[in-house]
Amino acid sequence: MSSTAKVKRRVGKYELGRTIGEGTFAKVKFARNTETGEPVAIKILDKEKVLKHKMVEQIKREIATMKLIKHPNVVRIYEVMGSKTKIFIVLEFVTGGELFDKIVNHGRMREDEARRYFQQLINAVDYCHSRGVFHRDLKPENLLLDAYGNLKVSDFGLSALSQQVRDDGLLHTTCGTPNYVAPEVLEDRGYDGATADLWSCGVILFVLLAGYLPFEDSNLMTLYKKISHAEFTSPSWISFGARKLLTRILDPNPVTRITVPEILEDEWFKKGYKPPVFEENYDANLDDVDAAFRDSEVSRRRASMPIIEHHVTEKKEEQPAAMNAFELISMSKGLNLANLFDSEQEFKRETRFTSKCPAKEIINKIEEAAKPLGFDIQKKNYKMKLENMKAGRKGNLNVATEVFQVAPSLHMVEVRKTKGDTLEFHKFYKNLSNSLKDVVWISEDDPHERTS
Repeated sequence: MSSTAKVKRRVGKYELGRTIGEGTFAKVKFARNTETGEPVAIKILDKEKVLKHKMVEQIKREIATMKLIKHPNVVRIYEVMGSKTKIFIVLEFVTGGELFDKIVNHGRMREDEARRYFQQLINAVDYCHSRGVFHRDLKPENLLLDAYGNLKVSDFGLSALSQQVRDDGLLHTTCGTPNYVAPEVLEDRGYDGATADLWSCGVILFVLLAGYLPFEDSNLMTLYKKISHAEFTSPSWISFGARKLLTRILDPNPVTRITVPEILEDEWFKKGYKPPVFEENYDANLDDVDAAFRDSEVSRRRASMPIIEHHVTEKKEEQPAAMNAFELISMSKGLNLANLFDSEQEFKRETRFTSKCPAKEIINKIEEAAKPLGFDIQKKNYKMKLENMKAGRKGNLNVATEVFQVAPSLHMVEVRKTKGDTLEFHKFYKNLSNSLKDVVWISEDDPHERTS
């Protein structure tokens, strides 16, 4: 491992590493607290986009509320910082992956396992709702697992970025993933965030128990019709108690839909239920939330404030970003240096491989392989964004690649889906792997053979 590796970007006391998630409004990067060595995730918001959508006050309020929330099943917010153009939200780094991957790779769960995750989900949702914070985009991709297999809801209180509350106090923007969205959200007559979140919890429970979605159709209007009428059929292996609860949650009428207190009294739900035990933290400092959203010039004039904005300085990268040992260890569970696409990763939305080729050659080879597959390519230093010009099942497939330097003559390449259908991404990287066989490095002492 190169001891001279330099991190290219730093925000305050945090060293920024690889991108671990991307959305319309934000990017999430792995980072390390240089004072404690603790890994964190930093969500980076674009100030201009937030201002354009008139979301400043709502986001400030929800972030401030989330800073006060310390719940074992909700991803923590540690602090907030700002530069002239960006907002940086420092979050708990959760290492166990997404619940989505567990379902895709292993199929439906045993009923007791599904119930345990559902109990933890309801605990998190109930606690945040009691503090006026609603998720509005609950789905398995937003449910993370920690090292002990406990569920952690991510993006709670931050998903309001693309939504608006009108004078009637109801939300009106149709958003979220269509398959998990409540009927009242689709009808655009205004909806209550709490009851809409519960519907999404019901869809998640169905997916855990059945292994597939209750409402699915390639035609969007047909899908909306199925959701609006709650047209779904429970498979035979789901117990009567679970089916009964699902029917009460997936009630298309939000007025008669089951509430959290009623769920907590449900016989199926109560089996093996353990109420969360935790200490609530009311000592969080909220000064940083205001400071982060204030214009940087104003912040400099108020130098007496305890929180100072941290500006990120970016240098032009003349070589790939260095990856330190800490980052490699953090991803080691899913990292197989032997093969480009091993069997365990075949349905994951990201994969990695190592190469002894020069970084520029790796980038050129990926470009040569992607163009015939119909991808438009944007390059910046040693990062690439690939967009399929032909729309797929969930829109255009977008793929991000980045080359990291692990040692002077060894590079690690990350390939991730940033948009589109996961199975289409799987097909794409299988095609890509066939074109990159001469690029991928297999160590001599590796027990795995390269596969065709």
